[in-house]
Amino acid sequence: MVRTGMDQLLSDFDHRVGDTPYALLCHGASVDGQGRYVFDRLCGDPSTRPRMLLVPEHGLFGEQAYMEAVADTRDRGRSVPVVSLYGDSVQSLAPSRDVLSEVDLVVFDLQDVGARYYTYLATMAMTMQACATAGVRFVVTDRPNPLGGVAMEGNLVRDHLRSFVGHLPLTNRHGLTAGEAARLYADHADLDLDLEIVPCEGLHRSDLWPQTHLPFVPPSPNIPGWRTALVYPGMCLLEGTNLSEGRGTTTPFLVFGAPYMDDPGALAGQLNGLALDGVGFLPTWFVPSADKWAGKRCGGIRLVLTDERAFRPLLTGIAVVSACMNRYPADFKYRNEAYEFVEDRLAIDLLLGAEEVRTALEAGVPPRDVVAAMTPETSEFGKAREPYLLYR
Repeated sequence: MVRTGMDQLLSDFDHRVGDTPYALLCHGASVDGQGRYVFDRLCGDPSTRPRMLLVPEHGLFGEQAYMEAVADTRDRGRSVPVVSLYGDSVQSLAPSRDVLSEVDLVVFDLQDVGARYYTYLATMAMTMQACATAGVRFVVTDRPNPLGGVAMEGNLVRDHLRSFVGHLPLTNRHGLTAGEAARLYADHADLDLDLEIVPCEGLHRSDLWPQTHLPFVPPSPNIPGWRTALVYPGMCLLEGTNLSEGRGTTTPFLVFGAPYMDDPGALAGQLNGLALDGVGFLPTWFVPSADKWAGKRCGGIRLVLTDERAFRPLLTGIAVVSACMNRYPADFKYRNEAYEFVEDRLAIDLLLGAEEVRTALEAGVPPRDVVAAMTPETSEFGKAREPYLLYR
C-alpha cells in the first residue's frame, strides 16, 4: 500500500513542523491511510493545531458547486478559522498578505486528479507565489496522481489563454503528482521559495489509483470515483459547450447529452465506429437535476471503460466534441458565459489551451489528426518534466 506524504508528516510532525505557526491547505479528500480527516487529527491536539485551514474551490467538504464562491467561516468544532481561496474575484484565489502574516509555513494537502483544468494545482501555484513574496515556507505532502504518471496527452496553454484552468505549464493530462508539479512550477516561475516535498512512499509511476490501495474520497462534488477522474481530461472539454457533461446525475463526466440529441443510438454507433482504445459508447437518456439542461430529458451517451490503461481521455473528449459539432450543427453551441473569471475568451479555448485546436475541429480535421498535431508538444513536455520526477 502506498503511504502518502501526509501520513509521513503525521508520523514525524515534531521534526517537520514542530511549533512553527502554520496553515493547512486542505479539503475533504485530505485523509490519512485509514480514511480519517487529516484536519481533524491535527486540530484535535493543541500541539499540532494549525493557525487556520485554507480551502480551495468547492469548500472544505466539497459541498459547493464548481465556480461557486466559497465564504470564510469559523469552524468552532475545530477551533480554527477556515479561509477561502476561491471567492468572487481573481484576487481571492491566493492567500492575502494579512493571512500569511500569521504563519511561517503553509502545508499543502489537496488531492489532484491529473488534468490541467482541475483547479487545485492552480491554487497550489498561486499560493506558492504568495508564499515566495511573503517569505513563508511551503510544504507539499504528496499524494498519488489517480491516472498514473506515465501517460500524457495534449499541448501547452498559449500565454494569452492562461487562466485558473490553465495556470501551470502542463499538458492536458500531465502525469505528475502535486509535488512534482510544485517542483516544476517553482523553477518555471523562478520562485525564491523555501519549498519542501514530502513524497509518497511505495508509489510507482505506472500505478493507477487501484494499485495504491488507498481509500478514494471524492476531491470535488463531481469526481465521485477514480474512473471519473480518468475520463475528466477529455470530458471536461464539454464544459466549454452547451452539452451536459452529466452534472446533476449520479455519473458525471461518464454521461453526456442534450435535449436536442434525439438520436443517441446513431451517435453511439458513430463514436463506436472510431474504435477508440479502451472505451465503448452506449446510447442513453437522462434528466440532470442541476446545471445545464436541469429538469430536461436529454438524449445522450454513456462511456463504458473497457481498458483503463489503453484509454486515452483527451482523444475521447475531442472525438465527442467533434461528433456532436458535426452531427448537430444547428444546435451545438460553445459556452459564451464567463468561465473561471475570464469573460473575453471562449471557455473551450481556455480548456484546449490553443484556438487552433478548436478551429481544426471546426474545419473537420479528424480527432486522431487533431491529437497527433499536439504530439510534438506532448513529447517536449515529457522531456521538460523529467528533472522534476520523484517516482520511477
